Amino acid sequence: MSSTDSHLGLPFLKMHGLGNDFVIVDARTDAATMTPALAKGLGDRHRGVGFDQLAVIRDGEDTDLHLTFWNADGSTAGACGNATRCIARREMELTGKHRITLRTERGILEAVDEGNGLTSVNMGQPVMSWQGIPLKGACDTLHLPLDGVPVATGMGNPHCTFFVKDAEAVDLETLGAKFEHHPLFPERTNVQFAHVIGRDHLRMRVWERGVGVTLASGSSSCAVAVAAARRGLTGRRVRLTLDGGEIHVDWRDDGVWMTGPTAHVFSGELTPAFLDSLA
Repeated sequence: MSSTDSHLGLPFLKMHGLGNDFVIVDARTDAATMTPALAKGLGDRHRGVGFDQLAVIRDGEDTDLHLTFWNADGSTAGACGNATRCIARREMELTGKHRITLRTERGILEAVDEGNGLTSVNMGQPVMSWQGIPLKGACDTLHLPLDGVPVATGMGNPHCTFFVKDAEAVDLETLGAKFEHHPLFPERTNVQFAHVIGRDHLRMRVWERGVGVTLASGSSSCAVAVAAARRGLTGRRVRLTLDGGEIHVDWRDDGVWMTGPTAHVFSGELTPAFLDSLA
């Protein structure tokens, strides 16, 4: 990302939702352009800042904000629920609004301040058709023809959910990488492993496409909740326990609402030398 003045650095925020961490660049105040090289460099936890996703904020034409997302490997992401909640929380604190709209590749999303430090976002209706997720070919998205018979769901990005006896016993790094790149998913996929604790409680772990193992994922939480409800394992309102904490998902008539805490950890500035090294 290059600034209008090569002698200036680039401000950013570091935020997280349940340990799902983000670098956020507010491009409304800087004429700048993100590149795959810069996103990958920023995502390096040793030589950059480190993040699960990078979010770039711009003014919305028909919404309060417009968001674009990048993964740590320099690829783009169509949706990022926890980053959306983090950015919505910050914007509502800055403006005093209790409800805002944000446009992403997923469409227009609505966010609400629920009080007590909690923020909800409507991630829209889940996609359950094989074409929309997308999958390589026609198949039953509720019972995929893969070992473990997972469920496929689209939440602005593709998801593959396995229901297992014990999510904590799964070799997440090996299986996550394997199924992310499975030929059934032409755009790769996020992978989750979950087990049922009760009719309104799930334990889940996440492998994110283009990132790897993460402590939490908002769109993955929504996908797991939808998959569990479709399978009849839970109702449509559930609590999900992830490695990074708990989030609540409510699949309503108007979309899948996700509610949880957020945190602004620090603000910083990328140096001109760092930016030039990735130009």
